[in-house]
Amino acid sequence: MVNAGNMNGSGNLMDFLDEPFPDVGTYEDFHTIDWLREKSRDTDRHRKITNKSKESIWEFIKSLLDAWSGWVVMLLIGLLAGTLAGVIDLAVDWMTDLKEGVCLSAFWYSHEQCCWTSHETTFEDRDKCPKWQKWSELLVNQSEGASAYILNYFLYILWALLFAFLAVSLVRVFAPYACGSGIPEIKTILSGFIIRGYLGKWTLLIKTVTLVLVVSSGLSLGKEGPLVHVACCCGNFFSSLFSKYSKNEGKRREVLSAAAAAGVSVAFGAPIGGVLFSLEEVSYYFPLKTLWRSFFAALVAAFTLRSINPFGNSRLVLFYVEYHTPWYMAELFPFILLGVFGGLWGTLFIRCNIAWCRRRKTTRLGKYPVLEVIAVTAITAIIAYPNPYTRRSTSELISELFNDCGALESSQLCDYINDPNMTRPVDDIPDRPAGLGVYMAMWQLALALVFKIIITIFTFGMKIPSGLFIPSMAVGAIAGRIVGIGVEQLAYHHHDWIIFRNWCRPGADCVTPGLYAMVGAAACLGGVTRMTVSLVVIMFELTGGLEYIVPLMAAAVTSKWVADAFGKEGIYEAHIHLNGYPFLDVKDEFTHRTLATDVMRPRRGEAPLSVLTQDSMTVEDVETLIKETDYNGFPVVVSKDSERLIGFAQRRELILAIKNARQRQDGVVSNSIVYFTEEPPEVPANSPHPLKLRRILNLSPFTVTDHTPMETVVDIFRKLGLRQCLVTRSGRLLGIITKKDVLRHMAQMANQDPESIMFN
Repeated sequence: MVNAGNMNGSGNLMDFLDEPFPDVGTYEDFHTIDWLREKSRDTDRHRKITNKSKESIWEFIKSLLDAWSGWVVMLLIGLLAGTLAGVIDLAVDWMTDLKEGVCLSAFWYSHEQCCWTSHETTFEDRDKCPKWQKWSELLVNQSEGASAYILNYFLYILWALLFAFLAVSLVRVFAPYACGSGIPEIKTILSGFIIRGYLGKWTLLIKTVTLVLVVSSGLSLGKEGPLVHVACCCGNFFSSLFSKYSKNEGKRREVLSAAAAAGVSVAFGAPIGGVLFSLEEVSYYFPLKTLWRSFFAALVAAFTLRSINPFGNSRLVLFYVEYHTPWYMAELFPFILLGVFGGLWGTLFIRCNIAWCRRRKTTRLGKYPVLEVIAVTAITAIIAYPNPYTRRSTSELISELFNDCGALESSQLCDYINDPNMTRPVDDIPDRPAGLGVYMAMWQLALALVFKIIITIFTFGMKIPSGLFIPSMAVGAIAGRIVGIGVEQLAYHHHDWIIFRNWCRPGADCVTPGLYAMVGAAACLGGVTRMTVSLVVIMFELTGGLEYIVPLMAAAVTSKWVADAFGKEGIYEAHIHLNGYPFLDVKDEFTHRTLATDVMRPRRGEAPLSVLTQDSMTVEDVETLIKETDYNGFPVVVSKDSERLIGFAQRRELILAIKNARQRQDGVVSNSIVYFTEEPPEVPANSPHPLKLRRILNLSPFTVTDHTPMETVVDIFRKLGLRQCLVTRSGRLLGIITKKDVLRHMAQMANQDPESIMFN
């Protein structure tokens, strides 16, 4: 027996792994990253840069560039996200109006832009101008009558179907990951899961284009959720340009958290709300440094959108409002009632939508995504056109519902009976009796409410980009406006009642129906998503209604309490579970009294754990083990008899190490000994060179004892972001617990199907 280290030239050959080789440290698709290892690698990289920076001026400059690269990435994300959001807003505005008519002076103008440039437009008829013609006027030279109505109706449906067909075809052919909201998947990715291509360049391009098409088609969906996905695609693209982020999945996720904040910032014109949304709703790991960078990215994105000014009102959003009357304590009761409605609507929507999506996944319906989109679009367009409140875009509808009725408003909702003797300032109009137009609008809104509630259930989750924020807000805003008008008329006709006597005198402007719409919108959005703090901040940034923060808080908290009474899951968590993603929610509580030994594998009656030994297996043995199993990694023990734990080796890195060794190192053959120790084992003089793989060995894998409570194990997995932990007793390996095992055990304890967790 001789020591292999004394063989001629063998030292360099065995230690070739001391130099890093390609793809080490990367992960396979649909696998979870190792947060601890990523953190450790970044610390090592930072330490090397700091040490090198003292050697020369050039190295010092490189260290400064490395430190500033994070802020540069944030700047680029903000600029691109803001630009894309502005372009999407402008394109949606034009294409939505294209369904009804065209501008003769410049076909790329929307209805509003066309009438801005017209000199013949009067203030009373500001929506009518000679340059803008409906399709019936253009094609048959008729603007009124049954034939004109039918032609406009037919072309409205035709345009909607064309937009929807184009969108679903582009998604299906070029970027299947561009469908849906994107937020459930982004939450899962930020928790450490790998979905290759989900944030790719094709997904970014197709999602941006199809988002314009689907919103313009008039379907009951919004662009706000998908804009978060678009911003995260921008973040992924720019992080791939800097090795600091492209080679470290943990650091990349810090960039994606900030990108999500920028997405909400441009979606709602709410930079602070965007940061809070990222912190509260989507991010898994959110250090203080990421908070600052998120704020900067959100600021740049909002500034860029403001520079583009897509709505032409110098505001970041379409529905900026200013109310002229304060709210009163007695109004808290209807606000809380709207909160209850929001919670009930959220529960109803989540249960019905998940049931429909499950049916789509498990039946033949899922095989015909194009047909489904066409059918839902046709039904939506046919029912929506006759009702003026469903015909227009949902954002415009919300804007009108939020509006206070001023003296210059021409909306049907503001058709009150005016007192001819009224002499008051324009912005302080007293409560008045409702006119015929208001009663007609109430009926139309009631029908719109029923339609929106039903159609949104079937629309969200189809194979097209679909956001949920705007449809949820629309449902709440309609309900809120109806309640607001009801309270307003009650206060007007019964101002002597005890609840109105103290604050609502005759001739006073007491109740603002638009405020009720705003509170209802917040309540419904909170009921569906279970957001609280970020929701309130987004709403007051969205509307500029800082004075009304207490009603918004009351409605948001009530809606969350009511919805939580029926189930803790928001819509995004429900879709994560439906898709079987390995997402360990911070909000989930585990209170069962099970132990690590109850969950670890192997269980009784199962084959023993597949392990590697530190210096007694050949390359062929390792390759056979890899081929016959599909585990993500293998514990390394002293020997199969002692089972004393040494460390843990990742499957992917074993494959790459052996492949590279065969290519770069002479003498490595199938019967070469593989060893994980510092010193090579003693082998016969005529045996082939051994292969040293110590570099890829994790010498400090996370371990727990077999009697550790599962409550503690779940907490460890959640807070440290582990992929797996090993179970030992007195240093002897007993088994392994993976993230998938933890999630399956939690599902089993909650009487759910453990097989629904499909990925590790």
